[in-house]
Amino acid sequence: MKKNRKVHTSFRLNILFAIVFLLFALLIIRLGVVQIVKGEQFAREVSRNQESNMSTSVPRGLMFDRKGKLVVDNEGLNAITYTREPGTSLEDMLKIAEKLSTMIEVETSKVRERDKKDYWIMVNESKARSKITQEEWGKYDNKKIDDKKIYELQLERISEKDLNTLTAQDMKTLAIYREMNSGYAFTSQVLKNINVTFEELAKINESLEDLPGVDTAVDWNRSYPFGETLKTVLGNVSSSEKGIPKDKIDYYLSKGYSLNDRIGLSYLEMQYEDVLKGNPGTIQYMTNKAGKVLSSQIIDKGQRGRDLVLTIDMELQLTVEKIIEEELKAAKSQLGTSLLDRAYVILMEPKTGEILALAGKQITTDKESGEKIIIDDALGNITNSYNIGSVVKGATILAGYQTGAIKPGTQFYDTPMKIKGTPVKKSWTANSMGYLDDLMAIRRSSNVYMFKTAIEIGDGYYQKNQPLRLKQAEAFDKLRTSFSQFGLGVRTGIDLPNETIGFKGMETKPGFVLDLSIGQYDTYSNMQMAQYISTIANDGLRMQPHLVKEIREPNDEKEIGPIITEIQPTAMNRIDMRNEWIDRVQLGFKQVMQEPLGTGVSYFGDTPYSPAGKTGTAEAFYDGPLRSKFGTEPPEVINLSLAGYAPSDHPQIAMAVLVPWAYQGNIDHHANMKIGRKVMDAYFELNNPN
Repeated sequence: MKKNRKVHTSFRLNILFAIVFLLFALLIIRLGVVQIVKGEQFAREVSRNQESNMSTSVPRGLMFDRKGKLVVDNEGLNAITYTREPGTSLEDMLKIAEKLSTMIEVETSKVRERDKKDYWIMVNESKARSKITQEEWGKYDNKKIDDKKIYELQLERISEKDLNTLTAQDMKTLAIYREMNSGYAFTSQVLKNINVTFEELAKINESLEDLPGVDTAVDWNRSYPFGETLKTVLGNVSSSEKGIPKDKIDYYLSKGYSLNDRIGLSYLEMQYEDVLKGNPGTIQYMTNKAGKVLSSQIIDKGQRGRDLVLTIDMELQLTVEKIIEEELKAAKSQLGTSLLDRAYVILMEPKTGEILALAGKQITTDKESGEKIIIDDALGNITNSYNIGSVVKGATILAGYQTGAIKPGTQFYDTPMKIKGTPVKKSWTANSMGYLDDLMAIRRSSNVYMFKTAIEIGDGYYQKNQPLRLKQAEAFDKLRTSFSQFGLGVRTGIDLPNETIGFKGMETKPGFVLDLSIGQYDTYSNMQMAQYISTIANDGLRMQPHLVKEIREPNDEKEIGPIITEIQPTAMNRIDMRNEWIDRVQLGFKQVMQEPLGTGVSYFGDTPYSPAGKTGTAEAFYDGPLRSKFGTEPPEVINLSLAGYAPSDHPQIAMAVLVPWAYQGNIDHHANMKIGRKVMDAYFELNNPN
């Protein structure tokens, strides 16, 4: 038995040795294959270089006025940039920032307290470690708290005294490091592009070998040859520092943008972003497996964005702005104008929708000097809305025709109306106007005629000192639907974002229908008023207003290049009215400006260009920047408006003038009429000099 056991044991050992021998043999063979057969392939894999591409910023397209004058330009700026290479550590970047801080001057005001604390921890490692107690380190070693918690505790315990140890040189280093650390690999960050001196450029260029990732380049900023003119409408562009705003990153990255690309943030710059943005250039970087950059080359220089030719005539625009400023100052010198602070004017071709002038001025207080200054507020033409008064009476008459409430020649007796429980509702004259037909009602701007038209539209009945019987919901709907055909209370379609549609009065009492019929209930923008008067001038065809006339190829000489796209006139709708009805309102508007008793004849009766239009005065409540001073009861004010066109038989130009909060009390300075006459004169002097 013992002998058999020895045999079995020996046999098992032999098998075990054989297995071990075979395994070693297989391992040796495998190592041989790896080293001899595939060694060269693996060596190539280890040493293989990688290609990476980086987009470079190019300037945006320019903007010109309709006559080729440069309105928005690009100003070249010397810049110092940093491109982070893969594998670059924070310590490496800090060393580069320290070197740069001795070569260039940088602004440190943007450095936040959190930035200071992060930097303090980096440069004071042992002191930062001592901010943590032994007990807390014990918890850390036992994995009860993690690195994040340790760092949070260090940040909390850094004192003001600690931060005060940072020198002015430290702050410069930190400011540079902060910008360097805000980018991604192969994303160029602008470290400085304002007031870069030739001495700084020279120092950087002499030390590029010791400053990996740092370079000098040419950056750009938007510049405006006409200063603040139209600035609010032209829009803004993001800075080199901020690139794409955080709330828009996903959208623009999906369109192929880089994080540091500059984009249009508002109005024309934003509306035409796809046109104005350039085609970025491309730099190709060659790196090894360790991420070290071996070489770089420019693959594509890129091209600046395409140019816009605006519909604006800058000579006319500047003239209109000067008129507004002069008349605002003149009006402010009169009593009852303490709340007056702004005025707006639009000039538009009624047949094309092209806007030749979009002007607005606002009086405000300079924050530094405390002095009164006048600033550009062209944007207020589309973003603000007001009660515009009797200007809408042409639309009310046409709504009356359309609904069958009145017909051409219908007469009403103009006398004050007393509805039970409400103040007397009357026309603007001291005495009754007597019997008026539709034309005379427009010419003399009769409120009562419009009231009675609105009552008829609502199948109502008026009896003195009795409640007004009226299908007010139906009347509101019919009037607002009719008004909307002209662009009142709806979007005009202008090629700008954030256009207001105004505000509809919320209450539907019968008396408010009457207010709506004379423009003293719903609010409208000056752009809506311009489209309204243009629609009447254009025989009922409502054109889409636009500020861009053409898109052009970029030209290196900063001149207008070859045309790509010409913006064609777009008809939005034709009002649902008979031609003879439109003709009749046009005749009424002509009489306003040219016939005795017309409310505009005293200012326009002697003009050579045959104007037509409608004046407006609206009783309203002040809702401007000083409203908080008046609590829950804002003061009553008068808004002044004027809508017109000329010549009356073949209109070349339509005009809208709006002066909100023009005066209080019985003072009437006619700023709307004075502005309107001067503006219309200026247009014809510039466009028909002979």
